[in-house]
Amino acid sequence: MSDIPGENDQPEPLDSFDEIIDAETTRDPDLAVIEAGSRTLRTQGGPPQADIPGRPEDPEVDAALRAVETELATRWGETKLEPSVTRIAALMDVLGDPQRTYPSIHITGTNGKTSTARMIEALLGAFDLRTGRYTSPHVQSITERISLDGAPIAAERFVETYADIKPYVEMVDAQQEYRLSFFEVLTGMAYAAFADAPVDVAVVEVGMGGSWDATNVIDGDVAVVTPIDLDHTDRLGETPGAIAGEKAGIVKQGATVVLAQQPVDAAQVLLKKAVDVNATVAREGLEFGVVARQVAVGGQLMTLRGLGGEYPEVYLPLHGAHQAHNAAVALAAVEAFFGVGAQRPEPLDIDTVRKAFAAVASPGRMEVVRRSPTVVLDAAHNPAGARVTAEAVGEAFQFSRLIGVVGASGDKNVRGLLEAFEPVFAEVVVTQNSSHRAMDADELAAIAVEVFGEDRVQVEPRLPDALEAAITLAEEEGEFAGGGVLVTGSVITVGEARLLLGRG
Repeated sequence: MSDIPGENDQPEPLDSFDEIIDAETTRDPDLAVIEAGSRTLRTQGGPPQADIPGRPEDPEVDAALRAVETELATRWGETKLEPSVTRIAALMDVLGDPQRTYPSIHITGTNGKTSTARMIEALLGAFDLRTGRYTSPHVQSITERISLDGAPIAAERFVETYADIKPYVEMVDAQQEYRLSFFEVLTGMAYAAFADAPVDVAVVEVGMGGSWDATNVIDGDVAVVTPIDLDHTDRLGETPGAIAGEKAGIVKQGATVVLAQQPVDAAQVLLKKAVDVNATVAREGLEFGVVARQVAVGGQLMTLRGLGGEYPEVYLPLHGAHQAHNAAVALAAVEAFFGVGAQRPEPLDIDTVRKAFAAVASPGRMEVVRRSPTVVLDAAHNPAGARVTAEAVGEAFQFSRLIGVVGASGDKNVRGLLEAFEPVFAEVVVTQNSSHRAMDADELAAIAVEVFGEDRVQVEPRLPDALEAAITLAEEEGEFAGGGVLVTGSVITVGEARLLLGRG
């Protein structure tokens, strides 16, 4: 493991704020100050995060990527499961167990996993560690799922990695009762790509659950559990405690477990598992947490208490109390990885922590993609996620009238999701995305009418029409009236809306 850099390892001092302003000789003075402040913050936050990739510009690369996507699509999708790690373990064995060539931080929970993974990745990268991140599902491009050094893997490398492991995949397919699934093959690709890079540390988000999730062939040095709530109840259990029993499967012998705030029954299960495997526990609200937070332009300013002490004046360019809690969990996880609070009594370097958090991006999570009217994308897809999103929208934006665009998956608690948004949506436009899992727009509308009343529901089966209708409704009060649009209900809906609105 690399040593934590000290203050002597910091980059060269930046140009001063005044020097940047002086350079803006052709700008209005007030605008120059605003521009300089924004530029300074971006610079201090380190290199900007790579945006979600679009299709490859090279026709040959694009054709090769499409061929891989087509082959992967012939396998079981992510919602069809045979709960075991038998097949993925067999694949890792024939590949030479690449997942054991680097330490890892393993993340489970119901909501907040991807944002937390991105924050952990940013922190590790700021301390000069080479990172690999594996998250799911993707917003727009399949290559998003595997990241190296904070950026999605290049399409060419994605194709090469698939070609490298394909013979071994086919070998395992021939030996098993069921072929490797889409998610299992992607997991194998991620672990192989990380070993090939090579990375200093892997940040891995489970696909579903924990104990039998395909990612669970790693032994995470740090196991992170974000808040547990009800989701995938048909597969994981019908209470937070039952779901925690599955998610506790990522807690390995002698690891450190970082627990976000949990329902009581879930916390009991997770703590018992920690005792059983002699794991060290860090609990939000006790060993670490959010001391203070206030809304700031484009995000929030936080004081976090970590395992090594307080970290004041940390800017996070993400909205909502839930993201502050995700930040506290991410910080504790990285501290635990570096041994802070155990082997090392001193905290992490505060300037490096600030720079890392200021650089965090989480596409599709309270992401503003248009102004006049403001259009926000958020991938909330269950009632718990919808509740925190509704709260965050109210805190971060002063909309006089908020229009919802909702396209959900048929296997979700759609009524609960709509009920969470009912207090904040003036009207809702129901639609459907292109996925085979999407709930039919008319079926979704029938539930929405029961929740919102007929006068507040509009049906537009095509997402482009739904976006246009919502923007029109938001503009009804006039250009300066403060209307807004929130697109939500599914990661797929958000990804497709993001493309339609010119992102990616």
